[in-house]
Amino acid sequence: MKSTSSAENWLGENLLYLTDAQLRQGTEAMFFAYRGFTTDPDKILEEFGYGRAHHRAIHFIQVSPGSTVNKLLSILGITKQSLNRVLRTLIADGLVESHVGQEDRRERHLFLTEIGVTLEKQLSTAQHKRMRDAFRKAGPDAVAGFRKVLESMMDQKMQDIFKELRRDGL
Repeated sequence: MKSTSSAENWLGENLLYLTDAQLRQGTEAMFFAYRGFTTDPDKILEEFGYGRAHHRAIHFIQVSPGSTVNKLLSILGITKQSLNRVLRTLIADGLVESHVGQEDRRERHLFLTEIGVTLEKQLSTAQHKRMRDAFRKAGPDAVAGFRKVLESMMDQKMQDIFKELRRDGL
């Protein structure tokens, strides 16, 4: 008897109306996918004593060099206290530099150092490999659908930030 994957089970279903069981299955798949997506970077971060908040800060500083602390706060959706704790560690460890703003001296603009760029590359390479492999298995139509689902799950503020980052070169 042929075994079928969860994706194959869903292919013949009318996905415009989902049952509670199908939604639960999608939620569980998202949790496990996220766990897989973060496993490799978590191992790398553990070597430095860092967590996922450090990873997210490093990622978005790399994506948008020179971002202000306030912009990073809006992207990450965390408290100023939490971000300051993460940034203090990253700055003290030589991964991030903070420059005083030229126009507004109250602003701090954030940049990765060479060490920070190297760590970010390790982290993103691990995640890109996992995503590339999954995208290849799923095929182009599934990739386009997956991206549409992710973007549809974002509220308007997150969509705006995502679009702005994409315009800036993401």
